[in-house]
Amino acid sequence: MAKKTWITRAAGVLLPVSSLPSKYGIGNFGQAAREWVDFLVQAEQRYWQVLPLGPTSFGDSPYQSYSAFAGEPLYIDLDQLAEAGLLKKGACKRVEWGEDPSHVDYDVVRTGRKKLLRKAFKNFEDKKALEAFRQENAEWVEDYALYMALKDKNKGRPWTEWKKGLRLRDPAALEECREKYKEDVDYYVFTQYLFFQQWGALKAYANQRGVKIIGDAPIYVAMDSADVWAQPGLFQLDEKNVPTEVSGCPPDAFTADGQLWGNPLYRWDVMKEDGYSWWIKRIKANLSMYDVLRIDHFRGLESYYAIPYGDTTARNGRWRKGPGMDFIRAINQNVENAAIIAEDLGFLTPAVKRLLKNSGYPGMKVLQFAFDPNEDSSYLPHYYPHNCVVYTGTHDNTTTRGWLDTQEPEVLQLAKDYLGFEAVEDGPWAFIRGALESVADLAVIPLQDYLGLGGECRINTPSTVGTNWRWRLLPGQMSDPLVKTISSVTLRYGRWN
Repeated sequence: MAKKTWITRAAGVLLPVSSLPSKYGIGNFGQAAREWVDFLVQAEQRYWQVLPLGPTSFGDSPYQSYSAFAGEPLYIDLDQLAEAGLLKKGACKRVEWGEDPSHVDYDVVRTGRKKLLRKAFKNFEDKKALEAFRQENAEWVEDYALYMALKDKNKGRPWTEWKKGLRLRDPAALEECREKYKEDVDYYVFTQYLFFQQWGALKAYANQRGVKIIGDAPIYVAMDSADVWAQPGLFQLDEKNVPTEVSGCPPDAFTADGQLWGNPLYRWDVMKEDGYSWWIKRIKANLSMYDVLRIDHFRGLESYYAIPYGDTTARNGRWRKGPGMDFIRAINQNVENAAIIAEDLGFLTPAVKRLLKNSGYPGMKVLQFAFDPNEDSSYLPHYYPHNCVVYTGTHDNTTTRGWLDTQEPEVLQLAKDYLGFEAVEDGPWAFIRGALESVADLAVIPLQDYLGLGGECRINTPSTVGTNWRWRLLPGQMSDPLVKTISSVTLRYGRWN
């Protein structure tokens, strides 16, 4: 069983990096991020939870990334590049960043950011530092950089549609492209150098001020990713590198067809042969980026839902056995004092509950899931163990105000009776108090709930594309009165450790 070495009674706030204010269309690692850390310190918060920081692909989702190891270049702070002389003064002002400061326009931001990063690359002269980064991260950065360069040359098409030699990684074809597109490959290595340099400095700033970062690892990787392209033998693909089965979850009361995620599934038997080394490297890399790591869809480690490739719904899937405790033991033996949160939401079988208990990892509790008139929910705070993390809602939920505005009368009344509030506008703070006063060792509140924002400010609506991951905080919303209020309620419930 894993030792509980990191979790103490404390509080934190969930806010994606993309949601931070900035002049350049999307949140980044610049001054606003440091001001956010200062806000957390003043509000007696000990944790900042972010979403995955990998380069986003389909639907702008951080859970569909081009790499499990690389970072999103959109978060690089351009002002720091100007201060270092890599960009001319005023260069950023001549680029379009989108018309609405409350929402990210990803297409516009990507276009503008890439132009400026290309200019910074041409002006960069510290080749020694870049080479040192390259050698230190050679196991993943070379494949990632070549993969991204080839995507550009293939007009963004997924690697499964590239020419056969590149699709199947013929050594001669790869070497030819490394030479032919050397400048582009070097550019993509450069973006990763900048990303990790700036993120490392921001994390150090937070840690020095007593704030720890909670990161997020999606259990699956995207089919169109450097990971699957570079190591197809780790995934359930046929001899042509086409998936045999893909990920999702079964039909339930909310989705008659289930959810078809489409990620390739792991060959856990192959991974077991070398002690799950790819996963161990991934977790070590993640825990060098973050202080605590949330493993998304933890129940998939006990058993996972496999859907025949080519199906248009999840109806025909079936459950297959996952690596279970053997995998957890490999993590605990190879990653010292791994600070991990298990995202154990959804329908949990007795086997999944046993795996969570035996792992020793804290699971998650979500207050928005607690008020079902038809059952005595385990998400009600009086059932919580100490070893868990409680949320009012997560990035996949609507805001608490949005939840309150859309519930059936009997659900809303149950929440009112349990948490002790009358008016809907008082509900978000009642939920926050319910989370903070619970015995859960850690309470994490989405910033939108502290601000009392409605459902239009939610981060993600699962199984939809085109409108997610866009919400942004506006300058001035983090007011002094809000700091004092958050600090007061945090101290009241003993969460200042």
